[in-house]
Amino acid sequence: MAKRLNILKTRKLYVNGKFPRSESERYIKYITTDKKQIVNIARASRKDFRRSVKAARLAFKPWKNRTAYNRGQILYRMGEMMESRKDQIANELRLEGFDRKKAEAEVSSTIDLIIYFAGWADKFQQVFSRVNPVAQPFFNFSVPEPSGVVSAICSDKTPLRSAAAVLCPAILTGNAIVLLYSQKKPLTALTFAEIIHTSDVPPGVVNILTGLQEELLVQFASHMDVNAIIYCGNKKKHIKIVQQNSSLNIKRCIILNDKDLDNVKKDGPFSIARTIEIKTTWHPVGV
Repeated sequence: MAKRLNILKTRKLYVNGKFPRSESERYIKYITTDKKQIVNIARASRKDFRRSVKAARLAFKPWKNRTAYNRGQILYRMGEMMESRKDQIANELRLEGFDRKKAEAEVSSTIDLIIYFAGWADKFQQVFSRVNPVAQPFFNFSVPEPSGVVSAICSDKTPLRSAAAVLCPAILTGNAIVLLYSQKKPLTALTFAEIIHTSDVPPGVVNILTGLQEELLVQFASHMDVNAIIYCGNKKKHIKIVQQNSSLNIKRCIILNDKDLDNVKKDGPFSIARTIEIKTTWHPVGV
């Protein structure tokens, strides 16, 4: 029997609940640690990002109006789906240079993180809500609300876990998000997108792009319809770009280094507070 050639797949983007190619038709040849090309990675453009932000904005209002319990159910379903595909995901991580033990630990810790945040979905409001004492005949309430659309750049060190560490706290509070997945280790991006797609997450709430950070970083930080940006990493040049451009519309800027990502679960609900706003309401007494 003649030796056949492997068919190289092109990993697509995940935008508005669909799996489109990049509008520019560009892709990146992905070479594994043993020097084999096994897949093509879609290279997102600035137009793909703008399209993702538009989808996230349209999805934001109906998503934030879902009950907290329902959002928790959906996150829990994501954890269930990842548990059923953990061997596949671990194999993808091994192709990116993880040894077996580290790959399995990355997947297990990601699943645990998703389930952990699912449990917070209907509880964080009680932690951050307040009835404030005032010297007037009014009630004064402080309640948490989602920021809106969040953009996020994932870490190259822990691609899967960093994606979950920024995605889960953001969407459980009612935000919609656009993720730029790890540039150096993008193989698990599509699998993660497929898990989200089959977990009852409404279209547009989560959008996942793959591509070059240098090309998209300014857009992620400067877009006027983005309310908060999360950057995962230690590159001082990138951090400066994010901080400077996020100030253009005074969006919330969150920088998470590798140590911060390791402590996301230890931070408890305070990692959720990064992408919420506190609204204060006055109400007359006796009305």
